[in-house]
Amino acid sequence: MSELFEAGMVIAFGISWPANIIKSWKTRTAKGKSIVFLLFVLAGYICGILSKLISGNITYVFVFYVINLFMVSADILLYFRNSRLDKITGESGQAP
Repeated sequence: MSELFEAGMVIAFGISWPANIIKSWKTRTAKGKSIVFLLFVLAGYICGILSKLISGNITYVFVFYVINLFMVSADILLYFRNSRLDKITGESGQAP
């Protein structure tokens, strides 16, 4: 039963990432984003994955940890892309 609740937690967190990634891609700005927050979330998923590996309790929930890890990583990459675009926009005064 605890595995079901853990899966629910990881899935619930994971549902928001695709929308966040799409928004980051479309808006082309890092304004309103926190790299510190994203890095803490990434660290949390890494800890969850390591916990599963160390305990040997690798179940279907492990897949959701990995999927979320990749989505957060994608959002971090978009943060850096968008930060660069923000600097370009700030220097030229117009959208890239």
